[in-house]
Amino acid sequence: MQNKNFPQEVRKFEIEAYERPKNLKGLKRTHVPFSGSPLKHPYDPKKVILVPDPYSSSPFYYEFKSDDITFAEKLPSIVNLEGETINIVRFWVKKMSIGMLCTPFLVEETKTYTPIE
Repeated sequence: MQNKNFPQEVRKFEIEAYERPKNLKGLKRTHVPFSGSPLKHPYDPKKVILVPDPYSSSPFYYEFKSDDITFAEKLPSIVNLEGETINIVRFWVKKMSIGMLCTPFLVEETKTYTPIE
């Protein structure tokens, strides 16, 4: 019987050198970094979805036009308890471009405000 909590043999171990953007100081002046797990947009190939924390209990995501992303850096992947990995990237998005912040919520009746007397 093998216990899942003990380390297991790893068959493949890759190390990638960090590739710094050539003009990082220029990027900081003209762009804003956003980090998360990238996904293809479900119906628009000119847009990208970025999930900042894919394992969060309150998920939200960003949506950007691909043309507004000037540079993408690959960051270390994250692993869940089942051993599944998720790629993480940092997108450098042009300032003054339009992005969408999408937050799902459960539709419920709102509570009536009762003033305290």
